[in-house]
Amino acid sequence: MSEQRIVAVTAGLSTPSSSRLLSDRLAGAAEEALRKAGGTPAVETVELRDHARGIGEAMAAGFPTGDLKRAVDAVAGADGLIAVTPVFNASYSGLFKSFFDLVAADDLEGVPVLAGATGGSPRHSLVLEHAVRPMFAYLRAVVAPTAVYAASEDWGAGAADGGRAHAALADRIARAGGEFAALVSGGPRRRRPDPYEDPVPFERLLRGE
Repeated sequence: MSEQRIVAVTAGLSTPSSSRLLSDRLAGAAEEALRKAGGTPAVETVELRDHARGIGEAMAAGFPTGDLKRAVDAVAGADGLIAVTPVFNASYSGLFKSFFDLVAADDLEGVPVLAGATGGSPRHSLVLEHAVRPMFAYLRAVVAPTAVYAASEDWGAGAADGGRAHAALADRIARAGGEFAALVSGGPRRRRPDPYEDPVPFERLLRGE
């Protein structure tokens, strides 16, 4: 089986970032499931924090350049996408949304997506269903059934509940990684369309066809 290119996009702003931590855990679960299925996954992580200035400039100019363009191209050419955002004002972050505004809808058509989000309170877990999933549905991506939200309390193995929250998060990550891997390995390999592959003859352009 040929290499499966997985791109993990994380919009965390702090260092260390819980969004990056969740992204790494999801990528690890997906890698494990793909290898069990006989795949050869290769994961690349895009930290949007590193591209914040470039994203602002690209929104003003209408197109990305430099390292940001390489990040956008990596997403456009991926066989699967892991996307994790922190919750801001009960939705995805502006940095997260602005980055995906730079990705053409056709570039994500049919691409499997594993969605994740992080926040301070479990009350914001539905952000994945009312904001993140609809955004990728608009881009015609295929979002894995299980999306993973991690609140601050989910990370503590020694939490007051005896570590049950931590164990539940691990279970959700494993289930989501398995579903995502099945989508990535089950579909035909996507080939990004080449706009110059079938050019219109110059004579037809002159005739306005």
